[in-house]
Amino acid sequence: MKILKITLLSATALFVSSIFAQSKTIVEVAVANENFTTLVTAVTVADLVDTLSSEGPFTVFAPVNSAFEALPAGTVETLLAPESKNALSGLLTYHVVAGKYMAADVIKAIKENKGSFPVKTVQGGMITLSLNGDNVMLKDEKGNMATVVIADVAASNGVIHAIDTVVMPK
Repeated sequence: MKILKITLLSATALFVSSIFAQSKTIVEVAVANENFTTLVTAVTVADLVDTLSSEGPFTVFAPVNSAFEALPAGTVETLLAPESKNALSGLLTYHVVAGKYMAADVIKAIKENKGSFPVKTVQGGMITLSLNGDNVMLKDEKGNMATVVIADVAASNGVIHAIDTVVMPK
């Protein structure tokens, strides 16, 4: 029940943020939302602020704070360490797809491709998008699944879809 309440509060905050997001970049939208503080810290440490503030367009499958908190103890701290910058950058860019894919586009592509839609990430790996009922799901290269909990948070250089799990490249 607590997760449902958090998700509903997150949804409201993201919806309100999206109203003003049209003139803000993906990074500015994330900075303005308390549900992405861990992501924003990671993007800053990985020196990806300029990249994700550039023209794009990008689609970012953005893990919410609770997604990072669900990782094994010490994982986030290890990734944020200076010596892990390359690994962190790879992990974060695995959550980014070149182009702007709104939820309706994703759902259409999934249906047109017999239930799954593989997409190449900026990192170079693949994620596979599918549907579970009305939910868009992401399957990473290790077989882990994430659910899009908030879709279509618009930004001037793309779109953010909030996800409940950090997806992992090979």
